[in-house]
Amino acid sequence: MAEPRQKFSLFTGVSGAASTPITPRPQAFEQLGVIGCGLMGGSLALAMKRAGLVRRVVGYSKSPSTTQRALQMGVIDVEAPSALLAVSGADVVVIAVPVGAMGATFKSIRHLVSDKTLLIDVGSTKQDVVLAAKAALGRNASTFVPCHPIAGSEMSGVESARADLYAGKQVILTPTEETSVAHLERARSLWQALGCQVSLMSPKAHDDAYAAVSHLPHLIAFAYMQGLLGQAEHAALLGLAGSGFADFTRIAASEPKLWRDVLLANKTALLEQSRHFQRALHQLEVLLNTDNGAELQKTIAQASAARSAWKPQNSK
Repeated sequence: MAEPRQKFSLFTGVSGAASTPITPRPQAFEQLGVIGCGLMGGSLALAMKRAGLVRRVVGYSKSPSTTQRALQMGVIDVEAPSALLAVSGADVVVIAVPVGAMGATFKSIRHLVSDKTLLIDVGSTKQDVVLAAKAALGRNASTFVPCHPIAGSEMSGVESARADLYAGKQVILTPTEETSVAHLERARSLWQALGCQVSLMSPKAHDDAYAAVSHLPHLIAFAYMQGLLGQAEHAALLGLAGSGFADFTRIAASEPKLWRDVLLANKTALLEQSRHFQRALHQLEVLLNTDNGAELQKTIAQASAARSAWKPQNSK
């Protein structure tokens, strides 16, 4: 019998999320299916193993060498020959592929997803992923709980996976009206058992917010590096760079295919944020052109104060 569908008012933002109740520690899952055994999927498998939340992990990656390496490292226990067979027998499945590949992945596994399967993802965009799940899974879309752990690294690949990647981090769940209440609570309980701070948002509110605080910073970092590379003396300039350059450009080293998909998937909200940035940059350029040191210092002071006052949610 199918689980009852979700009946609640979706948050339009994160207000009230801090009051999310702590759910009981979940019983161990019998089998985790990992589709995409890289940094995110591999780290979740390691975290669940360390916490005693899963007895067996079956993994699949598009690249056989990645799956074999995950097996050698003990990230997974069994190598699956296909995404579909990674789902076979699993009571929880994580899809950890680039968001542009989500649709094809949902289609490839739909025949073995049942109303008892907890299906989660770790993608950085949510509206496109939700639409892909609905289109491919039909009524079994009720088993899908869209998730975005605010964790990661500019490093990629299973070699970078680690059991503590998610510890203390925020995880945003973006359930829809189709989402089963029971599966939502299972997902919330799972992430909390890994030491995560869980909050709820609607898919649109999530994408609008992360266009501002994640996707735009990546876009700017990529553009900045391109601006340097477009100069004939870029090698000499890079040779002079120090810690400020390293801090600002760290995310420009992120995985290209993953970020191509994220930027395209959230382009409407991202372009709106880009316009805000361009206006702010233009205002600074005007102050420079007019030698308006007083206003330039005031603008810098506002930015400096805001950045100094900011603390990551997981540091509270």
